[in-house]
Amino acid sequence: MAEHWKHTADPAEIMRANGHPELEYAAGWTIAGLVTIGTILAAWVFAI
Repeated sequence: MAEHWKHTADPAEIMRANGHPELEYAAGWTIAGLVTIGTILAAWVFAI
């Protein structure tokens, strides 16, 4: 049963990040900032 869980891929290949981490990081902070500003504006406009 232990053979069922073995990978044929190299462990280094499994752990390697794919894509552009810097772009994803910047996009995440941009989205978070826009949501924060949107929440503040909504609270101001609707006087919540």
